Amino acid sequence: MTSTSFNIGFGEKKNSSRVLKPPGGGHSDIFGIADNAEMMTPSKKHIGPPTTIKSCFVHDEPDNTKKQNNGHNGNGNVYITPDENIQPDIVIEAEKKKIATPEQPRRVKVPPGGFSTPLWKYLVHLFKRNMSFKYPDASRDESVKDNYFGTEITDPYRWLEDPDSEETQAYVNAQNNITRPFLDDYAHKNKIKEKLTEFWNYPKQFAPHRHGNKYFQYRNSGLQNQSVLFVKDSLDEEPKIFLDPNTLSEDGTVALQGTEFSEDGLTFAYGLSSSGCDWIEIKFRDVKTGKDYDETLKKIKFSPMTWMHDNKGFFYGGYLHQSGKVDGSETKTAEYQKLYYHKLGTNQSDDIMVVEFDDHQLRMGAHVSHCGDYLVVTPIKGCKDNLLYFAKFSNDRKISGKLNLTPVITELDAVYEYITNIGSKFMFLTNKNAPNYRIVVIDFDNLQGEPGWSNLIPEHPKDVLDWAHVINKTMLVVCYLRDVKNVMIIYDLRTGNKIYDFKLDVGTISAITGKPDHNEMFYSFCSFLTPSKIYKVIFDGDNIKETMIHETKVGDFDASKYETKQVFYKSKDGTEIPMFIVNKKGAVKDGSKPCLLYGYGGFNINLTPSFGVSRLIFINNFDGIFALANIRGGGEYGDAWHNAGRFGNKQNCFDDFQCAAQYLVKEQYTSVNKLTIQGGSNGGLLVAACINQAPQLFGAAICQVGVLDMLRYHKFTIGYAWKSDYGCSEKEEQFKYIYKYSPLHNIHEPQEESQQYPATLLLTADHDDRVVPLHSLKFIAELQYKAGSSCFQKNPLLIRIETKAGHGAGKPTSKVIDEIVDYFTFISKTLNLKFLE
Repeated sequence: MTSTSFNIGFGEKKNSSRVLKPPGGGHSDIFGIADNAEMMTPSKKHIGPPTTIKSCFVHDEPDNTKKQNNGHNGNGNVYITPDENIQPDIVIEAEKKKIATPEQPRRVKVPPGGFSTPLWKYLVHLFKRNMSFKYPDASRDESVKDNYFGTEITDPYRWLEDPDSEETQAYVNAQNNITRPFLDDYAHKNKIKEKLTEFWNYPKQFAPHRHGNKYFQYRNSGLQNQSVLFVKDSLDEEPKIFLDPNTLSEDGTVALQGTEFSEDGLTFAYGLSSSGCDWIEIKFRDVKTGKDYDETLKKIKFSPMTWMHDNKGFFYGGYLHQSGKVDGSETKTAEYQKLYYHKLGTNQSDDIMVVEFDDHQLRMGAHVSHCGDYLVVTPIKGCKDNLLYFAKFSNDRKISGKLNLTPVITELDAVYEYITNIGSKFMFLTNKNAPNYRIVVIDFDNLQGEPGWSNLIPEHPKDVLDWAHVINKTMLVVCYLRDVKNVMIIYDLRTGNKIYDFKLDVGTISAITGKPDHNEMFYSFCSFLTPSKIYKVIFDGDNIKETMIHETKVGDFDASKYETKQVFYKSKDGTEIPMFIVNKKGAVKDGSKPCLLYGYGGFNINLTPSFGVSRLIFINNFDGIFALANIRGGGEYGDAWHNAGRFGNKQNCFDDFQCAAQYLVKEQYTSVNKLTIQGGSNGGLLVAACINQAPQLFGAAICQVGVLDMLRYHKFTIGYAWKSDYGCSEKEEQFKYIYKYSPLHNIHEPQEESQQYPATLLLTADHDDRVVPLHSLKFIAELQYKAGSSCFQKNPLLIRIETKAGHGAGKPTSKVIDEIVDYFTFISKTLNLKFLE
């Protein structure tokens, strides 16, 4: 299996198993990006070769096998979607670490001229300061300035970009010392946690996958921090534990991230991530004995994992010459990833570097072809287009040095994702001259450029070709996205003729497994009201037989009591935007119900229906409504939809989301003072930009691991890869539109109560090396300074900074539950919601 990571893309390789959304513990991400276990941070395309999944289903159960997915697309690429350190002294007054509860205002007489005179406004300002929250005083260094094409911009909190300084640590502690008492001081908090934990505690199974003569399957008994990998000789046997990540740490913070079985199924390569960071260590386990080999591979992130067919070694992408810290708390960018060959049973120091490029930002994608004769290399720089090369192995399959690469695509102009090959004829999923994607055949023995390609599956005029998977040697399973719902069809790999239509409900294919030479495959299906159904498909000659082999049951949950609808509302420019709405059946539309509105809008990521316990708790126990807006910037309607929400069109994302809020209020699903918006990663950028632009539309905002300093995001860790969606402040035209919406640079001081920010909770983590915590730290400092000191800002502006956690992937169940409880507490407390037992 090949992995992918959240927010990036995740996947499985060799068609061996396409685990679209692996089981497990944690949010998926972005960046690509999304992806998240409750953070709902989307995840990009999904899996690894050959299946290419661009969907991110918003799912809140921790997904430990998401760790299987390291963000790879069909090529083994990893999509990691959304330095100067100045350390001035910081002054934090002890008393300002405590929260001050607003008091009731005293009655005053109306002065001559009313309350609108400048003097009166100033007096009111002074008076009300004593009623607002006392936030930590963060030292502002106004001398730190940057000049962008004649525009001088002050960056007073740049010292917060150093995560290791004593000043930053003191500031983090001071913020947590305000937020923690506020969140803990709530009468119903324990009840929320009890209910959420009770509902979460149900057995979970994920689609099985076969390697060699054994079946493997991830399972979770209910509240295990990480899902466990089981093995059995047949589907009817009781499984045995093969790998239990919960034994690798006491607190569940070590998680699987990226896995791959050898071609014969006898060796298992698996990546381990600590505290949620992107860096992994790769280990190897003997399937027969269950024991690990001695070697451990280090300094690896965003890596393909693909075995030679002689089962003696495999390829991976590493930063073996990276200096400094590699524990996830650093902000330094990893550069010059190279592709290495590791021979099983040897030390990493003996590994052979087989592919390198001069461009220090290129990341390696690689996939050994299904025939075993070729290595397909797909370097990628951003989060979208990739290059394409191949190398043909010698007859003895010996790897002794750098491979001789043949170029196929040398310009970053489109996506090329390997599906399979028949001899020298290779099939790729591409958007080259096909914004809804198509599958083409390229003959590696007769390269003639695009004129020499042939269409196997032409572009559909409306539906988006999401991914493809080969099974039973000659069958191509293709998944389309039709109005944000999955459609799955089988075509003949040789002719492109349609063979079979799957009858799916409205929902998402969350995983598909099976190798090209297997006559069986498995897939799992989920929706907002369907936790999981697993199907086995048998191919017997011309006969195709589907059987449901498992249906997940969640306590006394009765789906018939709820309903899901899809509506289309108009955005600011008249574009029709789809949105899913989930609520209790027969709910009255009178504007009295609380609503949780989620969005992402970036990196070609699709937010498709998925099951989430936390959303059902919100609907059931807060008598609420959940809404999922499929705004532009995602891939729900192909490249046109994506392009309409990136670069200079990014404002469309914010307009779409704000119009979703207005629609929900206008149609009386909710009211402004009962409406919460939520988003993570690129979705955190969405939330922060919207509360800057239209604070009056929302009652509360949950901003998780957001990309908030748009002028400097590209300077830290993998941020440079997001230029493919955002652009970069170092280019004048791009600076102009980025500066207009950059959340950090557009915070305002409310001039009247109607302009105050909604109750806002930011969430970040100390080991988030995808979207580093400096984004949230600088934003909350500026927000508390400008808005928090205003007499008109009554709503709290807080940040929750978690330790031993990252962007979301691999987050243990216990931490996921605690995080959800905290933001539900925040919403309930600030919006005065009732918790129904």
